[in-house]
Amino acid sequence: MSRAKAVTFKGAPLTLAGEAVSAGQAAPDFTLHYFEGGMQPITLADVKGKPTLLSVVPSLDTGVCQIQTKKFNEELGSMGDSINAITVSLDLPFAMNRFCGAENIANIRSGSDYQNRNFGKNWGTLIEELLILCRAIFVLDAEGKVTYVEYVSEVTDEPNYDAALAALKA
Repeated sequence: MSRAKAVTFKGAPLTLAGEAVSAGQAAPDFTLHYFEGGMQPITLADVKGKPTLLSVVPSLDTGVCQIQTKKFNEELGSMGDSINAITVSLDLPFAMNRFCGAENIANIRSGSDYQNRNFGKNWGTLIEELLILCRAIFVLDAEGKVTYVEYVSEVTDEPNYDAALAALKA
């Protein structure tokens, strides 16, 4: 399944692979990878037990994605270990690790969907024309139910930080 004209990039309409995720549904499964002394997986099962913010970005090598990751990192600092937070992109885990280290990103982990794009397909964020992820925010409760969804309609725009953080704190 595909969703034509689901988002735009600089005004040009783009198609998202997969079905849109909705608030109230069980979170779709995923396996992401991060680099910490070696390649490590992050799955849906790993985040259950705590509220979770999934901040999806096209690439940490772009300005808006960097702003989004830094903003959430700053805002999540006061929540400490009571939540999970992951920036998701198709960047290689090594590049994500380098960016997070250089920018002192400590309150949000990075998870790469580079191996098989299962996150992008299962969560409806894979842009078919560009084979990168669109900008989106998902909040899950401790049981893995989706409580908040935002697919940012224009990929170059920032998400609604306040709404996402309010949903995470709820």
